[in-house]
Amino acid sequence: MPPPAGATILHAVTPRRVLLTGAFGNIGRNTLPQLLERGHAVRALLFDERKERRLARAFAGKVEVVQGDVRDRAAMERAVAGVDDVLHLAYFLPPPAWADPERAKTTNVDGTRTLLEAVKATAPKARFFFASSLDVYGPTTHLPPPRRVGDPLQAIDNYAAHKIECEAMVQASGLSWSIFRFADVPPIELRGPVPAMFKIPLQTRIEMIHPRDAGLAVAKLLETDAAWGRILNIGGGPRCQLLYRDYLGGFLEAMGIGRLPEEAFSHAPYCTDWLDTEESQRLLEYQRSSYADVVAETAALLGWRAPLARLARPVARWWILRMSPQWRARGG
Repeated sequence: MPPPAGATILHAVTPRRVLLTGAFGNIGRNTLPQLLERGHAVRALLFDERKERRLARAFAGKVEVVQGDVRDRAAMERAVAGVDDVLHLAYFLPPPAWADPERAKTTNVDGTRTLLEAVKATAPKARFFFASSLDVYGPTTHLPPPRRVGDPLQAIDNYAAHKIECEAMVQASGLSWSIFRFADVPPIELRGPVPAMFKIPLQTRIEMIHPRDAGLAVAKLLETDAAWGRILNIGGGPRCQLLYRDYLGGFLEAMGIGRLPEEAFSHAPYCTDWLDTEESQRLLEYQRSSYADVVAETAALLGWRAPLARLARPVARWWILRMSPQWRARGG
Protein backbone atom coordinates (compact mmCIF):
# COMPACT_ATOMS: atom_id res chain seq x y z
CA MET A 1 0.00 0.00 0.00
CA PRO A 2 2.37 2.78 -1.23
CA PRO A 3 1.66 6.48 -0.68
CA PRO A 4 -0.72 7.90 -3.30
CA ALA A 5 0.89 9.19 -6.48
CA GLY A 6 1.16 12.95 -6.56
CA ALA A 7 0.22 13.40 -2.91
CA THR A 8 1.21 16.74 -1.40
CA ILE A 9 3.10 16.04 1.82
CA LEU A 10 2.81 19.07 4.10
CA HIS A 11 4.49 17.61 7.17
CA ALA A 12 7.80 15.84 7.67
CA VAL A 13 6.37 12.70 9.22
CA THR A 14 7.06 9.03 8.67
CA PRO A 15 4.39 7.70 6.30
CA ARG A 16 2.15 5.02 7.79
CA ARG A 17 -0.15 2.44 6.23
CA VAL A 18 -3.56 3.16 7.73
CA LEU A 19 -6.96 1.48 7.76
CA LEU A 20 -9.67 4.07 8.34
CA THR A 21 -13.12 2.75 9.25
CA GLY A 22 -15.99 5.20 9.04
CA ALA A 23 -13.87 6.92 6.42
CA PHE A 24 -16.84 8.68 4.83
CA GLY A 25 -18.68 9.63 8.02
CA ASN A 26 -18.52 13.08 9.58
CA ILE A 27 -15.16 12.78 11.34
CA GLY A 28 -13.77 10.30 8.83
CA ARG A 29 -14.16 12.49 5.79
CA ASN A 30 -12.40 15.28 7.68
CA THR A 31 -9.60 12.95 8.77
CA LEU A 32 -9.00 11.41 5.36
CA PRO A 33 -7.61 14.48 3.50
CA GLN A 34 -5.36 15.33 6.44
CA LEU A 35 -3.90 11.83 6.45
CA LEU A 36 -3.20 12.19 2.74
CA GLU A 37 -1.58 15.61 3.24
CA ARG A 38 0.83 13.97 5.66
CA GLY A 39 1.79 11.36 3.09
CA HIS A 40 0.09 8.37 4.71
CA ALA A 41 -1.20 5.48 2.59
CA VAL A 42 -4.87 5.12 3.45
CA ARG A 43 -7.13 2.11 3.05
CA ALA A 44 -10.69 3.37 3.51
CA LEU A 45 -13.42 0.98 4.62
CA LEU A 46 -16.64 1.47 2.67
CA PHE A 47 -19.94 0.21 4.08
CA ASP A 48 -21.61 0.38 0.66
CA GLU A 49 -24.33 2.90 1.42
CA ARG A 50 -25.33 5.28 -1.36
CA LYS A 51 -24.03 8.37 0.44
CA GLU A 52 -20.71 6.67 1.23
CA ARG A 53 -20.23 5.54 -2.37
CA ARG A 54 -20.84 9.10 -3.55
CA LEU A 55 -18.33 10.56 -1.08
CA ALA A 56 -15.77 7.87 -1.92
CA ARG A 57 -15.73 8.98 -5.56
CA ALA A 58 -14.05 12.24 -4.51
CA PHE A 59 -11.02 10.24 -3.34
CA ALA A 60 -10.72 7.98 -6.40
CA GLY A 61 -7.07 7.27 -7.11
CA LYS A 62 -5.97 8.80 -3.82
CA VAL A 63 -6.95 6.05 -1.38
CA GLU A 64 -7.50 2.30 -1.52
CA VAL A 65 -11.23 1.83 -0.99
CA VAL A 66 -12.29 -1.58 0.32
CA GLN A 67 -15.86 -2.65 0.92
CA GLY A 68 -16.70 -4.50 4.11
CA ASP A 69 -18.74 -4.75 7.28
CA VAL A 70 -16.98 -4.53 10.65
CA ARG A 71 -19.04 -7.53 11.76
CA ASP A 72 -17.47 -9.74 9.07
CA ARG A 73 -14.30 -11.35 10.49
CA ALA A 74 -12.92 -12.51 7.14
CA ALA A 75 -13.48 -9.10 5.55
CA MET A 76 -11.78 -7.38 8.47
CA GLU A 77 -8.76 -9.67 8.31
CA ARG A 78 -8.36 -8.72 4.65
CA ALA A 79 -8.84 -5.04 5.49
CA VAL A 80 -6.18 -4.93 8.23
CA ALA A 81 -3.57 -6.97 6.39
CA GLY A 82 -0.32 -5.03 6.13
CA VAL A 83 -1.41 -1.89 8.00
CA ASP A 84 0.52 -0.02 10.70
CA ASP A 85 -2.50 1.69 12.27
CA VAL A 86 -6.23 1.07 12.52
CA LEU A 87 -8.33 4.20 13.06
CA HIS A 88 -11.75 2.94 14.10
CA LEU A 89 -14.39 5.62 13.55
CA ALA A 90 -17.25 3.47 12.20
CA TYR A 91 -20.24 3.44 14.55
CA PHE A 92 -24.03 3.26 14.42
CA LEU A 93 -25.15 6.57 15.93
CA PRO A 94 -28.28 7.95 17.55
CA PRO A 95 -31.08 8.61 16.82
CA PRO A 96 -31.11 5.46 14.61
CA ALA A 97 -29.17 3.57 17.30
CA TRP A 98 -31.96 4.25 19.79
CA ALA A 99 -34.61 3.02 17.35
CA ASP A 100 -32.74 -0.18 16.40
CA PRO A 101 -30.88 -1.38 19.52
CA GLU A 102 -30.08 -4.81 18.10
CA ARG A 103 -28.34 -3.44 15.03
CA ALA A 104 -26.60 -0.87 17.22
CA LYS A 105 -25.17 -3.56 19.48
CA THR A 106 -24.03 -5.86 16.69
CA THR A 107 -22.42 -2.99 14.78
CA ASN A 108 -20.89 -1.08 17.68
CA VAL A 109 -19.91 -3.73 20.22
CA ASP A 110 -19.66 -6.92 18.15
CA GLY A 111 -18.14 -5.01 15.25
CA THR A 112 -15.43 -3.47 17.41
CA ARG A 113 -14.69 -6.88 18.94
CA THR A 114 -14.46 -8.47 15.48
CA LEU A 115 -12.10 -5.75 14.27
CA LEU A 116 -9.89 -6.11 17.35
CA GLU A 117 -9.71 -9.87 16.85
CA ALA A 118 -8.83 -9.41 13.18
CA VAL A 119 -6.01 -7.02 14.09
CA LYS A 120 -4.62 -9.37 16.74
CA ALA A 121 -4.70 -12.29 14.29
CA THR A 122 -3.45 -10.53 11.16
CA ALA A 123 -1.59 -7.33 12.15
CA PRO A 124 -0.67 -7.71 15.85
CA LYS A 125 1.91 -4.91 15.73
CA ALA A 126 -0.61 -2.38 14.42
CA ARG A 127 -1.77 0.44 16.71
CA PHE A 128 -5.51 0.70 17.35
CA PHE A 129 -7.39 3.97 17.78
CA PHE A 130 -10.99 4.07 19.02
CA ALA A 131 -13.33 7.06 18.75
CA SER A 132 -15.42 7.42 21.90
CA SER A 133 -17.68 10.20 23.15
CA LEU A 134 -18.30 12.64 25.98
CA ASP A 135 -21.62 10.78 26.42
CA VAL A 136 -19.79 8.24 28.60
CA TYR A 137 -19.71 10.74 31.50
CA GLY A 138 -23.50 10.69 31.80
CA PRO A 139 -25.55 13.64 33.13
CA THR A 140 -23.23 16.00 35.01
CA THR A 141 -25.11 19.31 35.17
CA HIS A 142 -25.04 19.06 38.96
CA LEU A 143 -21.21 18.96 38.99
CA PRO A 144 -18.78 21.83 38.39
CA PRO A 145 -17.12 21.66 34.95
CA PRO A 146 -15.01 20.51 33.22
CA ARG A 147 -15.23 16.76 32.78
CA ARG A 148 -11.89 15.03 33.16
CA VAL A 149 -10.74 11.67 31.82
CA GLY A 150 -10.66 10.18 35.31
CA ASP A 151 -14.29 11.08 36.08
CA PRO A 152 -16.77 8.22 36.69
CA LEU A 153 -18.54 6.78 33.66
CA GLN A 154 -22.32 6.42 33.47
CA ALA A 155 -24.40 5.17 30.55
CA ILE A 156 -27.87 6.66 30.15
CA ASP A 157 -28.58 4.97 26.80
CA ASN A 158 -27.37 2.13 24.61
CA TYR A 159 -25.01 4.38 22.63
CA ALA A 160 -23.06 5.44 25.74
CA ALA A 161 -23.12 1.88 27.10
CA HIS A 162 -21.60 0.62 23.85
CA LYS A 163 -18.86 3.25 23.98
CA ILE A 164 -17.98 2.29 27.56
CA GLU A 165 -17.89 -1.41 26.70
CA CYS A 166 -15.76 -0.81 23.61
CA GLU A 167 -13.31 1.39 25.53
CA ALA A 168 -12.77 -1.49 27.98
CA MET A 169 -12.26 -3.99 25.14
CA VAL A 170 -9.69 -1.79 23.44
CA GLN A 171 -7.73 -1.28 26.65
CA ALA A 172 -7.75 -5.03 27.38
CA SER A 173 -6.81 -6.03 23.82
CA GLY A 174 -3.06 -6.24 24.31
CA LEU A 175 -2.58 -3.92 21.32
CA SER A 176 -1.03 -0.48 21.36
CA TRP A 177 -4.11 1.74 21.68
CA SER A 178 -5.43 5.28 22.00
CA ILE A 179 -8.95 6.52 22.76
CA PHE A 180 -10.45 9.96 22.10
CA ARG A 181 -13.64 11.06 23.85
CA PHE A 182 -15.06 13.57 21.39
CA ALA A 183 -17.26 16.54 22.20
CA ASP A 184 -20.20 17.19 19.89
CA VAL A 185 -19.00 17.25 16.26
CA PRO A 186 -21.66 19.01 14.14
CA PRO A 187 -21.37 18.29 10.41
CA ILE A 188 -20.87 21.33 8.20
CA GLU A 189 -23.98 20.67 6.15
CA LEU A 190 -27.61 21.67 5.99
CA ARG A 191 -29.56 19.23 8.15
CA GLY A 192 -33.21 18.91 8.96
CA PRO A 193 -34.39 19.13 12.58
CA VAL A 194 -34.94 15.93 14.59
CA PRO A 195 -37.05 15.29 17.71
CA ALA A 196 -33.89 14.47 19.69
CA MET A 197 -32.95 18.16 19.71
CA PHE A 198 -35.64 18.70 22.34
CA LYS A 199 -34.21 16.06 24.72
CA ILE A 200 -31.49 18.45 25.95
CA PRO A 201 -32.43 21.11 28.56
CA LEU A 202 -31.53 24.60 27.42
CA GLN A 203 -29.40 25.28 30.53
CA THR A 204 -27.15 22.26 29.83
CA ARG A 205 -23.47 22.94 29.20
CA ILE A 206 -22.30 21.67 25.81
CA GLU A 207 -18.97 21.69 24.01
CA MET A 208 -18.52 21.23 20.29
CA ILE A 209 -15.59 20.94 17.91
CA HIS A 210 -15.33 21.75 14.23
CA PRO A 211 -15.18 18.43 12.30
CA ARG A 212 -12.04 19.64 10.56
CA ASP A 213 -10.34 20.08 13.95
CA ALA A 214 -11.56 16.65 15.05
CA GLY A 215 -10.04 15.15 11.91
CA LEU A 216 -6.81 17.03 12.52
CA ALA A 217 -6.56 15.57 16.03
CA VAL A 218 -6.91 12.04 14.65
CA ALA A 219 -4.35 12.65 11.90
CA LYS A 220 -1.84 14.17 14.32
CA LEU A 221 -2.22 11.18 16.64
CA LEU A 222 -0.16 9.11 14.19
CA GLU A 223 2.86 11.35 14.76
CA THR A 224 2.44 11.82 18.52
CA ASP A 225 3.85 8.89 20.48
CA ALA A 226 2.88 10.45 23.83
CA ALA A 227 -0.82 10.27 22.90
CA TRP A 228 -0.77 6.47 22.72
CA GLY A 229 -1.69 4.26 25.66
CA ARG A 230 -4.06 6.87 27.05
CA ILE A 231 -7.55 8.36 26.84
CA LEU A 232 -7.88 12.01 25.80
CA ASN A 233 -10.83 14.41 25.76
CA ILE A 234 -11.13 16.09 22.36
CA GLY A 235 -13.16 19.30 22.15
CA GLY A 236 -13.00 22.76 20.70
CA GLY A 237 -11.84 24.48 23.87
CA PRO A 238 -13.19 27.68 25.51
CA ARG A 239 -14.38 29.22 22.22
CA CYS A 240 -16.61 26.18 21.70
CA GLN A 241 -18.13 25.92 25.19
CA LEU A 242 -21.70 27.21 25.50
CA LEU A 243 -25.02 26.56 27.09
CA TYR A 244 -27.33 24.54 24.87
CA ARG A 245 -29.74 27.51 24.55
CA ASP A 246 -26.96 29.50 22.86
CA TYR A 247 -25.52 26.55 20.94
CA LEU A 248 -28.84 25.61 19.31
CA GLY A 249 -30.12 29.18 19.26
CA GLY A 250 -27.13 30.40 17.27
CA PHE A 251 -27.70 27.81 14.57
CA LEU A 252 -31.44 28.49 14.41
CA GLU A 253 -30.90 32.24 14.15
CA ALA A 254 -28.33 31.77 11.39
CA MET A 255 -30.83 29.63 9.48
CA GLY A 256 -33.49 32.35 9.75
CA ILE A 257 -35.70 30.30 12.10
CA GLY A 258 -34.96 32.02 15.40
CA ARG A 259 -34.80 30.63 18.91
CA LEU A 260 -37.53 28.30 20.09
CA PRO A 261 -39.55 28.66 23.31
CA GLU A 262 -38.11 27.10 26.45
CA GLU A 263 -41.35 25.18 27.07
CA ALA A 264 -40.52 22.96 24.08
CA PHE A 265 -37.45 21.47 25.76
CA SER A 266 -37.06 18.69 28.29
CA HIS A 267 -35.82 19.33 31.82
CA ALA A 268 -34.46 15.79 32.29
CA PRO A 269 -30.64 15.77 32.78
CA TYR A 270 -28.69 15.04 29.63
CA CYS A 271 -25.12 13.84 29.04
CA THR A 272 -23.27 16.84 27.62
CA ASP A 273 -20.75 19.06 29.36
CA TRP A 274 -17.57 21.05 28.92
CA LEU A 275 -14.36 19.03 28.70
CA ASP A 276 -10.86 19.40 30.06
CA THR A 277 -8.86 19.40 26.82
CA GLU A 278 -5.68 21.00 28.13
CA GLU A 279 -3.60 17.83 27.76
CA SER A 280 -4.93 16.84 24.34
CA GLN A 281 -4.35 20.36 23.00
CA ARG A 282 -0.81 20.40 24.42
CA LEU A 283 -0.03 17.11 22.67
CA LEU A 284 -1.88 17.54 19.38
CA GLU A 285 -2.40 21.31 18.85
CA TYR A 286 -5.62 20.77 16.94
CA GLN A 287 -7.99 23.52 18.19
CA ARG A 288 -8.22 25.95 15.29
CA SER A 289 -11.89 26.93 14.95
CA SER A 290 -14.61 28.47 17.12
CA TYR A 291 -18.34 27.88 17.49
CA ALA A 292 -18.89 31.09 15.50
CA ASP A 293 -16.83 29.63 12.64
CA VAL A 294 -19.01 26.52 12.53
CA VAL A 295 -22.23 28.56 12.50
CA ALA A 296 -20.93 30.90 9.79
CA GLU A 297 -19.76 28.04 7.54
CA THR A 298 -23.04 26.20 7.96
CA ALA A 299 -25.17 29.28 7.31
CA ALA A 300 -23.15 30.07 4.18
CA LEU A 301 -24.42 26.83 2.67
CA LEU A 302 -27.91 28.38 2.46
CA GLY A 303 -26.67 30.67 -0.30
CA TRP A 304 -29.55 31.90 -2.45
CA ARG A 305 -32.02 30.04 -0.22
CA ALA A 306 -31.42 32.38 2.76
CA PRO A 307 -34.21 34.87 1.84
CA LEU A 308 -36.61 31.96 1.27
CA ALA A 309 -35.75 30.55 4.69
CA ARG A 310 -36.68 33.85 6.31
CA LEU A 311 -39.97 33.96 4.43
CA ALA A 312 -40.79 30.41 5.52
CA ARG A 313 -39.96 31.12 9.17
CA PRO A 314 -43.52 30.89 10.63
CA VAL A 315 -44.26 27.58 8.93
CA ALA A 316 -40.80 26.21 9.73
CA ARG A 317 -41.13 27.07 13.41
CA TRP A 318 -44.58 25.44 13.59
CA TRP A 319 -43.27 22.28 11.88
CA ILE A 320 -40.18 22.04 14.11
CA LEU A 321 -42.09 22.63 17.34
CA ARG A 322 -44.47 19.81 16.47
CA MET A 323 -41.49 17.47 16.95
CA SER A 324 -41.29 18.38 20.64
CA PRO A 325 -43.20 16.05 23.01
CA GLN A 326 -43.22 18.82 25.60
CA TRP A 327 -44.74 21.30 23.15
CA ARG A 328 -47.37 18.87 21.96
CA ALA A 329 -48.30 18.04 25.57
CA ARG A 330 -49.00 21.75 26.13
CA GLY A 331 -51.30 21.78 23.12
CA GLY A 332 -48.79 23.71 21.01
